[in-house]
Amino acid sequence: ALGLWRRQAAFAVARDDEEEKELRQRFMAPPVSGLRELRRRRRELRSRMELLIMETQAEMCRALADLDPGASFAIDSWERKEGGGGISCVLQDGEVFEKAGVNVSVVSGLLSEEAARQMRSRGKSLKAKDGKLPFCAMGVSSVIHPKNPHVPTMHFNYRYFEIEEADGTKQWWFGGGTDLTPTYLNEEDAIHFHKTLKEACDKHDLKLYPKYKKWCDDYFYIKHRGERRGIGGIFFDDMNSPSKEEVFQFVKSCAKAVVPCYIPIVKKHCHDSFTPEEKLWQQLRRGRYVEFNLLYDRGTKFGLLTPGSRIESILMSLPLTARWEYMHNPPESSKEAEILEVLRNPKDWVH
Repeated sequence: ALGLWRRQAAFAVARDDEEEKELRQRFMAPPVSGLRELRRRRRELRSRMELLIMETQAEMCRALADLDPGASFAIDSWERKEGGGGISCVLQDGEVFEKAGVNVSVVSGLLSEEAARQMRSRGKSLKAKDGKLPFCAMGVSSVIHPKNPHVPTMHFNYRYFEIEEADGTKQWWFGGGTDLTPTYLNEEDAIHFHKTLKEACDKHDLKLYPKYKKWCDDYFYIKHRGERRGIGGIFFDDMNSPSKEEVFQFVKSCAKAVVPCYIPIVKKHCHDSFTPEEKLWQQLRRGRYVEFNLLYDRGTKFGLLTPGSRIESILMSLPLTARWEYMHNPPESSKEAEILEVLRNPKDWVH
């Protein structure tokens, strides 16, 4: 019996070592929480979410690297003294991508007063104990700025948030989305992008895509310009029903749709020819991208307001180059005016 127990124990150790080796190969870097801790808590949703964002990061980085083999990702693992840390993977000055970043963060600690105020302004009822609100937040976030103006910029973010209130109860919610920002309009690309996201949503509820498509159009709105940042996609926040498991499965479907909704568009256009004038228009549109991220984006604001946050990683979303011209207006009936019309009046791409 003792011999059987020893053989079983040895088998379990070998299995754990093999599983750890497999996880290391799947990810870009060791997870923030550690492989052993994630394995120990593998059935808990927080661990499953951390595994999902790590896998999403690796899948996107490898897909981008395959398209730009001359470039490589700088992998930067960092720690936050208040709790947690992250992994920033950034590719710069490639042949295809001017800048592509895919970040993971898993942080915990006490919510800042400013961050709590921002959440309460969205209708959150947060009961602090002695003015303190312990929280845990994790997510994967990516922004991809290609060199070719005929390849769109793409952004995605999927996150989980948990807050412990004074009486010990926990509030939780998921948020995220995927959206496309083309310099020039290509209707075939827009339809492919939106259909792929719609298919991911439709697996769970046919009402989700139209609801989150509209939310995306409304959220990525540059008020002082009267135009959207791009042609949209899906966006949602504060999602905590029907159940934690069902919302997690929905978020998982959306995360798995990121590579198929975008990579075929990059392959299609990354070798297109372009003129200096088209490159100039791309730089001007990037200026609009910067304006939205710094003035309106809630995730950027939350990061900047969180004590100990890593500003370098938060500002990963900004392009290497951009341009602002005073009162620039493209000629009527031009290709530049065509994209502006869609940004001012969002279209239904899937019906």
